[in-house]
Amino acid sequence: MESMPMRGRVALVAGASKGIGAATAEAFAAAGASVVLAARDITALESVAKRISGSGGQAIAVRTDVADTDSMRNLVGQAMASYGRLDAAFNNATDGPLPAPLADIDPDEFDRGIATNIRGTFLGMKFQIPAMLQGGGGAIVNMASVAGVTGIANLAAYVAGKAGIIGLTKVAALDYADQGIRVNVVAPGPILTHHLAAAGPQAQRQAGLATPMHRTGTTSEVAQTVLWLCSQQSSFITGAVIPIDGGQGAGHKPPQMYRQGESMRPPAGDPSS
Repeated sequence: MESMPMRGRVALVAGASKGIGAATAEAFAAAGASVVLAARDITALESVAKRISGSGGQAIAVRTDVADTDSMRNLVGQAMASYGRLDAAFNNATDGPLPAPLADIDPDEFDRGIATNIRGTFLGMKFQIPAMLQGGGGAIVNMASVAGVTGIANLAAYVAGKAGIIGLTKVAALDYADQGIRVNVVAPGPILTHHLAAAGPQAQRQAGLATPMHRTGTTSEVAQTVLWLCSQQSSFITGAVIPIDGGQGAGHKPPQMYRQGESMRPPAGDPSS
């Protein structure tokens, strides 16, 4: 496997100030790409850019509001002005209200979540795609969640936003499949980001136990999946929803009922016995 599969390419990461976005930006840089970092927190972005340059990579930080048309146009314009091309993009920015039953959600907070998730992803692709077409093609990865595939109580705005991202991704993949642009979406389960780290060990343990693998994922595992989807190694994949969820999407795994070597007969009272 080539050690720097993104050498000579340019990657844009929206929502790059921390967590999965920052980890993915650093993964792109380590793979040889010049990276364009976007988020509202320019101080945090510049810190990520400094880490990349300190490791020998190239990165620029652009303060961006993904829900604003002019801001997103400027972001892609900065990428083209600085590096002359755009080959890969990861639309990772997310926002939304705190968990609450649907009827208790403030409409303005709901709109904020939809604006960042759905409108932000739409605007990202709207400007990224023409830039990629100028260079003969590219790859886009959008950030959804297992919550975009199945409902989760008290997360109406988040679930609606992530489900909308999956829909947008599939349509974009179809629209540009014959023009050299691939568009895919990742759907992580519980990942040990700064949010889960701040929630404490008990919350982390419960999150891990919610997966069949009985652990949480890492930001690096998500970053490497995004990197793969933007590389030639996934050249025949587009319109796909890639789970990064420790098996959650496969179904429910009940607690271990049998120890190795014991009979696999159903327990007494089981209707199948």
